[in-house]
Amino acid sequence: QVQLVESGGGLVQTGGSLRLSCVISGGGFSGIGMAWYRRAPGKQRSLAAGISSGGTLNYADAVKGRFTISRDNAKKTVYLQMNSLKTQATAVYYCNWGWGGMPGPYWGQGTQVPVSS
Repeated sequence: QVQLVESGGGLVQTGGSLRLSCVISGGGFSGIGMAWYRRAPGKQRSLAAGISSGGTLNYADAVKGRFTISRDNAKKTVYLQMNSLKTQATAVYYCNWGWGGMPGPYWGQGTQVPVSS
């Protein structure tokens, strides 16, 4: 059973930064695509950023230039660096294992990121 544990969320002011981390256990990592999704209040879950096993990056238009996804295969960890945060970024952020343009089968529990004005 693949387990994903997210951390790094919390209240931040507009213009601030946060780095989310997601540690994977119980499954492969280096050959697996990973992604961060987010669910804003009253909206469906949507892709924020994805990274393939080969390092190809994919970002939602709303976060391009401000968010950076990266991975450390030795630590089995995927990161989401979020800069210049806007109130529209307020959401629960979920780590996803097995991403390949579509969501993979395993999800983390989610970490909340409220952005205050």
